[in-house]
Amino acid sequence: MEQGAFGHLVRELSRLPGLGPRSARRIALHLLTAQKDQMKGLARALTDAAESLRVCSVCGNIDDRDPCHICIDTSRDLSKLCVVAGVADVWAMERTHQFKGRYHVLGGILSAIDGVTPEQLRIDGLVARLQTDPVGEVILALSATVDGQATAHYLHDRIDQGVAIDKRPKLTRLALGLPMGGELDYLDDGTITAALKARAAL
Repeated sequence: MEQGAFGHLVRELSRLPGLGPRSARRIALHLLTAQKDQMKGLARALTDAAESLRVCSVCGNIDDRDPCHICIDTSRDLSKLCVVAGVADVWAMERTHQFKGRYHVLGGILSAIDGVTPEQLRIDGLVARLQTDPVGEVILALSATVDGQATAHYLHDRIDQGVAIDKRPKLTRLALGLPMGGELDYLDDGTITAALKARAAL
C-alpha cells in the first residue's frame, strides 16, 4: 500500500464514485507525472468549489448562489415543478432544454435495503412548497426502478394528505423511453425529451 502524500492522494481519490484503488492510483500517477500546473489547477478548482458552491435552500440544487439561478429565473414556469432524486438529474433535464419549470431535489430515493427513510429526504420541503407556490403540475422524474416507483407512490400519498384540495397539483411521471431499471442521469438527451413529452398521470 502506498505511503505518505501519494498514498493519501490515492485513498482520497478512491473514495470518489466509480473509482477503485487501481483507477485512483492511475489518476494520481497521471497528475504527478503531468505538468505541475495541471495538479495545481485542479487543487485550486476543488478549493474554489468547496468555498463557493452551496445547496439551494429552495430546491436543493447546487449553485454558487442561494437561491440558485433556476429558482430566481423569472422566465421559468412557476406552475410546473419537476421532482428529481439528485442534482445530477437536474443537470440531465436541463441538458435537453425542454423543461422550463422549476425543480425540487429529494436528495435520494426511498430504499429499505440502504436504510433511506422519508425523514432523510426533502419531502417535507416539497409539501411545504406545494402549500404556498402556485404549482399546477408536479412531474415525478424518478428512476424506473423498484425504489424509484415506491418513492413516487409515497410522494403521491404524502401530497394527497398534506396539500389542501384547492392547492393540490396534478401529478405526472415520465413515461415513454424510460427503461425499467434505468437511471435518469445515464440516459441520452433524446430519451429524456421523449419521456418528458409523453409523461402520464400518476
